[in-house]
Amino acid sequence: MPHDSQAGLIGSEAKDQTPDVAQTVVRIGEHRCGRGYPLLLIAGPCVIESRDLTLSIAERLLTIATRLRMPLIFKASFDKANRTSRDGYRGLGMDAGLRILEEVNRQLAVPTVTDVHLPEQAKSVAEVCHLLQIPAFLARQTDLLEAAAQTGRPLNVKKGQFMAPLDMRYVLEKVMAAGSGGCLLCERGTFFGYGRLVNDMQALPIMQSLGAPVIFDATHSVQQPGGLNGATGGNREMVEPLARAAVAAGVDGLFLETHPEPDRSPSDGANMISLDALPRLLEKLQQLSELVRSWPS
Repeated sequence: MPHDSQAGLIGSEAKDQTPDVAQTVVRIGEHRCGRGYPLLLIAGPCVIESRDLTLSIAERLLTIATRLRMPLIFKASFDKANRTSRDGYRGLGMDAGLRILEEVNRQLAVPTVTDVHLPEQAKSVAEVCHLLQIPAFLARQTDLLEAAAQTGRPLNVKKGQFMAPLDMRYVLEKVMAAGSGGCLLCERGTFFGYGRLVNDMQALPIMQSLGAPVIFDATHSVQQPGGLNGATGGNREMVEPLARAAVAAGVDGLFLETHPEPDRSPSDGANMISLDALPRLLEKLQQLSELVRSWPS
């Protein structure tokens, strides 16, 4: 079938086209992600603002995750390279940002992940972080995918907002041909007109059928791109229902951005969850995950 036609496949048609592949379990630090393992949590602030704030958020997240027995990967970006406006805050830069992420791991023994935007960044990031993240807008960039995979670290590749879930097979092929660290595929919504994203929950089992564990990015899925006059808007009230739906669908992990005061965050505040609200949300999702995992396969 021609490539163009695949983008429109849904339901049974998509199932007919997806390969029957056993899902690979991916190791991130001491954690495992994939079928048969607990729901993985990737969480943290959108962007690194300071050392003290980053460590404070990481400590809170570790306390929450430990109590709930959820494996935690701490996420924060040293550079937000795709800001809507040139005046948007981008972060502390790679050198300062990686020093802070290294300290998070050293002090708290928590694996870390951050975005990689350029092939030449991959090696330095891999020396610090246990997981390398490829932003959605860069999901098809072959040189970037290969450079990141060649570090030997596992990748978390966000599905482009413009991509069909089945087309992530080609992303997976590029990554697995270049390295052996493994790959997570991440769903974060699909463009639906201007300034709007929607989630097709069929994307989760479709991408799992490609052989990779699948992460659901609940906070970026409620973004409203360009919705705040030069900045990205969002609706954090929709994070919980979407996250519940993804967990009920059997997703392997969740990605959630959080901040002590989301409305004061310099990036993505409108779609982030407050740190104070996070424990109750994760309790619900953990209960739902345990129920889903108790069902016969």
